[in-house]
Amino acid sequence: MAGVDSGRVLLLLAAGVASGLAGSIAGLASLFSYPALLAAGLPPVAANVTNTVALFSNTVGSAVGARVELRGQRARLIRLALAAALGGAIGAALLLGTPSSTFELVVPWLVALGSVLILIREPLRRVTARFSTGPDSSVPRLPLACAVLLVGLYGGYFGAAAGVLMLAVLSLSATEPLPVTNAVKNIATGAANVTAAVAYAFLAPVDWGAALTLGVGCFVGAWMGPAVVRRLPEAPLRIAIALAGFGLAWTLWRDATAS
Repeated sequence: MAGVDSGRVLLLLAAGVASGLAGSIAGLASLFSYPALLAAGLPPVAANVTNTVALFSNTVGSAVGARVELRGQRARLIRLALAAALGGAIGAALLLGTPSSTFELVVPWLVALGSVLILIREPLRRVTARFSTGPDSSVPRLPLACAVLLVGLYGGYFGAAAGVLMLAVLSLSATEPLPVTNAVKNIATGAANVTAAVAYAFLAPVDWGAALTLGVGCFVGAWMGPAVVRRLPEAPLRIAIALAGFGLAWTLWRDATAS
């Protein structure tokens, strides 16, 4: 961050806390962090890669805050994290080699689709129950692994609302309380994020001052998020996440068609 600007620091800290909460609860961290980086004066590409690096602290904070939900999930997390990390690496390579505008018109529809899947999770669960891997399966089925890899690719390439898409995928793959699925989602998306962040750290114009400031706020918000999810009723929370996803999809579509 060029110079020390207290207003900019406060903006990024506040946006980080909001991003951490939104990310760990709903998978919508970039709804707050990316616009804040643009408002802090970063150009779009630098804001995108700096955002990815800063959101690493989301994974750490949410993992610390969701220790109860993640207990006994180690084998499942390793499988999902490997698939998501591979996707994140591919996404980072694509971003470094192609303009992000390639996905601009597709992204809103992906986010909207994820929101729909979250809303109709229960009927879809009944339809897909016979194909479900379940949280305790030793090996995930190929469709789940491919879906996680693709969401990881999207997360490494663009990132906005990748958590919504991952939550939708995981919600259909196992019957379990939303707080558990949400905690697993945070680790899976984090794996994709970390892989991309490592690539960006060496190959992209990361603003390290902004990344650190935003990251501190993200850690605090993400650490608080699982406790909030634990206390909120599941159905209204799921509806709120989906509605927020629709709102972000509309915003992304408006921006893409206006450019």
